[in-house]
Amino acid sequence: MKSTNLRTYCTAAALAACSIAFVGCTTTRPADRGSSTSSRASIDAQVDASLSKLYDAVPDSRELVAKSSGVLVFPSVVGASLGIGAEYGRGALRAGGRTQAYYSTTAGSIGFQAGAQSKAVIYLFTTQEALDKFRNSKGWTVGADATVAAATIGANGRIDTNTIRQPVIAFVLTNVGLEAGVSVQGAKITEVQL
Repeated sequence: MKSTNLRTYCTAAALAACSIAFVGCTTTRPADRGSSTSSRASIDAQVDASLSKLYDAVPDSRELVAKSSGVLVFPSVVGASLGIGAEYGRGALRAGGRTQAYYSTTAGSIGFQAGAQSKAVIYLFTTQEALDKFRNSKGWTVGADATVAAATIGANGRIDTNTIRQPVIAFVLTNVGLEAGVSVQGAKITEVQL
């Protein structure tokens, strides 16, 4: 019985610590939130910056994005963990060079971990079928609703040809560039109204 109480206490403490970390990682206070128009404009500007960073970091990515049916960009996915981890971010889906809708992403994890980080996560829908399946879902989970290939770079510095053939490809960018070997499995993506 004592181990159950201790586990409950530790879980509650970890959740509280993660909540505090998320508050510390935000850049705006609730009173600072602007109108829906400024929120959309801010996300769109951050999406442009994230795509530029992708184009600089990964050769041939500009062409791959241009050929894709759609691209979903989360410019800043903030994660914090202390035993239990959580991530959250907002982004936009673009098709034909125009923003179609806005989305949020959330993910959680359990295990030995501590710290906080921010990263950009970019999903490319290389086929119209994959994009349509995503758009028609009422909440889409990476790995459950679709298999997502994490982009890998070959020895020549180019995107691996096996990666290019996948219907959904994910790129994860940190401050130092493309993060290799990262998993995006379990991320829950939901459309939001701004």
